[in-house]
Amino acid sequence: MLRTILLFLVACGAIIAAGPVYVVLWFDTEDYVLPASDDAALRIAKDLTRLGVRATFKVVGEKARVLESRGRFDVIRALSRHDIGYHAERHSMPPTQALYLRELGYREGAAEFERREGQGVKDIRRIFGVTPSCYGQPGSSWGPQSNLALRRMGIPVYLDSGDQVGIRERPVWFGGILNAYDLGHFVMRAPLDDEGKLEEAFRQFDAAAAELRSAPGGVISIYYHPTEFVTTEFWDAVNFSHGKYTDKSQWVMPRRRTPEAAERAYRILSRYVDRLKEVPDVRFITARELPQLYQSPTPPALDKAVAAAHLSRGITFLETDSGVWSASDLLQVLLSLEPQTVEGPEAKKVSTWPGGAIPRAAFERTKADVAGYIRYHRALPSSVWVDSWQLSLADFAATLAGDEGRTGDVTVRSGSLNFEKYVSKDAAKSFDWPIHPVGFAPVELLEMARLQAWTLKPAKLR
Repeated sequence: MLRTILLFLVACGAIIAAGPVYVVLWFDTEDYVLPASDDAALRIAKDLTRLGVRATFKVVGEKARVLESRGRFDVIRALSRHDIGYHAERHSMPPTQALYLRELGYREGAAEFERREGQGVKDIRRIFGVTPSCYGQPGSSWGPQSNLALRRMGIPVYLDSGDQVGIRERPVWFGGILNAYDLGHFVMRAPLDDEGKLEEAFRQFDAAAAELRSAPGGVISIYYHPTEFVTTEFWDAVNFSHGKYTDKSQWVMPRRRTPEAAERAYRILSRYVDRLKEVPDVRFITARELPQLYQSPTPPALDKAVAAAHLSRGITFLETDSGVWSASDLLQVLLSLEPQTVEGPEAKKVSTWPGGAIPRAAFERTKADVAGYIRYHRALPSSVWVDSWQLSLADFAATLAGDEGRTGDVTVRSGSLNFEKYVSKDAAKSFDWPIHPVGFAPVELLEMARLQAWTLKPAKLR
């Protein structure tokens, strides 16, 4: 009897210790060329409602307007029973986001993103009656400036798939936005063309869920496009490939699936979702629910000595049982500021201070100046002035960390930006998309992402 009780208690402990597995099912609802894609979105939304699962439909601004102009209020009502996100103003129509953001600074790019994409957000609010829960870029047309613009537009989540920025295939805070983005092998889907491959898709999901369950838990991201269920090629690939513009009067309709193939695709999705619902500790959620599952980006208080010791070993985020701090948060702690969401620097500078040590009084003036800059601009400075010379922000952070608790002249230290390893170095691969011009490789956007990675840190489940 005692052994039975002990085994029961051990089993209960294992169940309690299992981390929750959240599944975000999302659909890039983008095809405003082919009317049959309207019917596909309607069918999917109704099938999922019947299954008791709410998905996130990321709707393109032009798609929302087209649904309205075609009188497809049945589609609008069906999608509204789910969660509504945003998927750009006109999707693949040039210039796409990465093209127009490539040569713009962080704040200038954010303003331009808001100018170009803001009308779509307004129309989503007007047509669906809600502020979009999330945003995701068309294809791989990504830019870090969107984070600031999305915060201004009241959109708290970045939901998509890409490899420009990410940490250990888990959601992150980046630029003040919760990013469910570079999730690696936790991004999956069942192929729509072969029901025989469903068992392998189930095994893939089960393995991923077991991996997350054995950890603190996490998110599995599953995505489709309604147009995939009725076409064999994408609507934009036949009209806007390699950066070309096709006038509406000359739009080409994508090739269609046969009715039998379309029914098979719908059936596969329903079987896939229905089976995933039955996996223990798995819960389907929407993008709107994601922020409720994660701790606030504002971290708890931290002892300066802990922040200093961490930054002295290399400049990157700090993750503990009690909280997570970005490099920006840690720098603010050392400056006696309460950590807040700020932007990263606009540029990377080099140190010009001529000596190996800085007089104490000069360094104290510099600390006060940097703290004032952050409070005023809500951003980290690109230039850190020591009288008439400069320290790079990385060298300033390392010097500040190494000086904690010391007196006398301040020894200048070289800072190593360890967080940069979480940003892609291969622009050609990261921005590969048939809609982009041939050879498109915007290294500038990845360099800006490295600057903004001062704000990067893992998102911690509540």
